[in-house]
Amino acid sequence: MALPQCLAADVLVIGSGGAGMYAAIEAARQGCSVILADRSLIGRGGATVMAQMTVAVALDEGGLDHPEHHYADTLSAGRGLCDPAIARLLCEEGPARIREMDGWGVGWARENGEFKRAFAPGHDRARCVYVDFLNTGPAVSKTLRAQLNRIPEIRRVGDLLVSALALRDGECVGATALHLSGGQPVSIAADATVLATGGLTRMYRRNSASANMMGDGYALALAAGAELIDMEFVQFFPIGHLAPRLVGMDPIMWDPFRYKLGGRLLNGRREEFIHRYGSKDDGRYVVTRDVATYAIIKEAEAGRGSPHGGAWLSFEHCSQAELRAAGGPVIDRLAANGIDLTKQAIEVAPIAHYHMGGVRVDATMATRVPGLYAAGEAVGGANGANRLSGNAITEALVFGRVAGKSAAGHARRKVSKVDASVFAKEEHRLAEGRAAPDFNPAAMVEELQSVMQDDVGPFRTQAGLERALGRLRALRAELPSVKPAAGEAYDTALADWLDLCTLTRVGECVAAAALARSESRGAHQREDFPGMDPQWAFNQALSLAGGELRIESSAVPA
Repeated sequence: MALPQCLAADVLVIGSGGAGMYAAIEAARQGCSVILADRSLIGRGGATVMAQMTVAVALDEGGLDHPEHHYADTLSAGRGLCDPAIARLLCEEGPARIREMDGWGVGWARENGEFKRAFAPGHDRARCVYVDFLNTGPAVSKTLRAQLNRIPEIRRVGDLLVSALALRDGECVGATALHLSGGQPVSIAADATVLATGGLTRMYRRNSASANMMGDGYALALAAGAELIDMEFVQFFPIGHLAPRLVGMDPIMWDPFRYKLGGRLLNGRREEFIHRYGSKDDGRYVVTRDVATYAIIKEAEAGRGSPHGGAWLSFEHCSQAELRAAGGPVIDRLAANGIDLTKQAIEVAPIAHYHMGGVRVDATMATRVPGLYAAGEAVGGANGANRLSGNAITEALVFGRVAGKSAAGHARRKVSKVDASVFAKEEHRLAEGRAAPDFNPAAMVEELQSVMQDDVGPFRTQAGLERALGRLRALRAELPSVKPAAGEAYDTALADWLDLCTLTRVGECVAAAALARSESRGAHQREDFPGMDPQWAFNQALSLAGGELRIESSAVPA
């Protein structure tokens, strides 16, 4: 059945990962009609469904933990740049969301009736809950999808690539999208809009992202007049799978194995090496991700890397029974890939995994654009310079609920309705264009990923960042002359073009913010400015002025 070219609801939620689904559920619980839009299948795209690991939450069972402890660890990991109100919201609201998910049947692992809790890097105690056998993200997504199916007020619409937010007198009143299978523009009128579009790690050559994690929410918010914050901080997961070949499995799957079993991280000479970089590991997973990333890359640069340029991760000290207890059926899937962890180490290396920056919001998830909210990884400020392990799904659930509630409150206060004129400009932009035989989006994306990986990766220099900015801006300048037109069903050319517009703009934001920050802090490491500089203990806010990117320093909230 063809999709109508005009849709309307009280609340529009863009993105249907964990944060988007929770926002839609909460907005509907507040009495609003909701459109949940995504370019992929509802509830099956984004990062949440791919997450195999743990969820950080300070459950107070037995008096062993408290949100204040979780909050302290989150601030410590953020290296002085976390927005305290947003970080506190994450930690204080987390337990309620985990218990609600438990009531919905997610299946958190238990022992003697209590939640099992695992230790993860950066935490002062074991506080991370999980679903057994590396199934946490899929279980969370499945549970939220089941809730969506019970709520008739939520209309789920896939195959929609949102290309622009609609504004009236500076207020967000919906969005315009390209219907990918139909090839036509679609207008979506909404009294409030939530961006739950995830992060940007697809722009790196080596990444753990789903195909739609390219920072489109950041680009949409920026173009609408919102601010972005902390864009320079991209987290590289230190032990992403490198070799041997692994088919059908998550490249970041080794994290829970390591902190459950104490996997040994070794260089090419089979030596432990973390202690050389100011931290201790001792066969346990206790070092934070930025330190581990630095150590692995530096060992490889010094000629002490594993054969493929990473490090060895060894579980050879573990018995088959121990491995089976930690991984369950995952052990069989590894065997199908020819991997026996009792007899061989595997190679790992840093991989782009998460983005700490994002859309600037307050503790209600509101941006500075009236009617526009953000949730999940689209939000900046909660994690500062480095995200604490396990906080990602927690923030998806917490920020999703708060954004949905706030958006519903805004929608209930609205009295005037939107007319079609606010969508006309973007609809016309999508429709115009021409066939461009020299437009090769795959080659352009490959070049962009190489630029980001080589010059805006874990370790940066002024020369590399300036080189990256020059190339990103040159790529962006090529795009107007090769724009395809909408109108062809199942024609991916326009979608690819829109993706490149997003990737070049968001890549510019990351590179420009990284060039401006002349120090090393958390996930942002400058080879030419090693070490943290107390004078840089502030956030960087990015906005557009006359189409040009502007960066301003902004004091971290008290």
